[in-house]
Amino acid sequence: MDVHVVGKHTEVDAGLRSLTQEKLDRIAKYANDVRRVDVDYAEHATRRAGDSHTCEILVHVNHHLVKGTAAATEHAVALDLALDKVEHQMRRLHERRVRSRNGTRARSASAEEVSTNGSSADDTDAADSPRIVKTKAFDLKPMDPEEAVLQMELLGHDFFMFLSTENHRAAVLYRRRDGALGLIEVAG
Repeated sequence: MDVHVVGKHTEVDAGLRSLTQEKLDRIAKYANDVRRVDVDYAEHATRRAGDSHTCEILVHVNHHLVKGTAAATEHAVALDLALDKVEHQMRRLHERRVRSRNGTRARSASAEEVSTNGSSADDTDAADSPRIVKTKAFDLKPMDPEEAVLQMELLGHDFFMFLSTENHRAAVLYRRRDGALGLIEVAG
């Protein structure tokens, strides 16, 4: 497993490099085809003190990329948090690979596959994947982007959909991670 450790706006000392290498050995148990692991440490002076140090781990597995990002007060803590996310994803990837290798997807749900709570092995895979739990329909009101910003703030939402009076097309106003606002408009 080839490990690349990079520091953005920060120095990565030998102790942190060896700690990173030691902790990344844990992911080798989930896949034997890990080609490369990229670890990016960054320090952001503009962030809150609690999440000023970030760690991003990108694992290159054959036909897959597994990524985990975390922020904390120190790089070592951020490494642990990001590694937990990567391990969870690697475990799910490993389980999916084992299931497909054993042919459980091809078989219909048999008595052995149904657990005590009545769900099959495929149901647990579906529960892990994102799904739509609520659908909402509403009329788009024509307004300019400034009025949409006001409406979004009044509602306390992170996004707001409206009909733009400037071009008579649907648009979505959203709050970005940095606190600024973004606007998505329908092209055409």
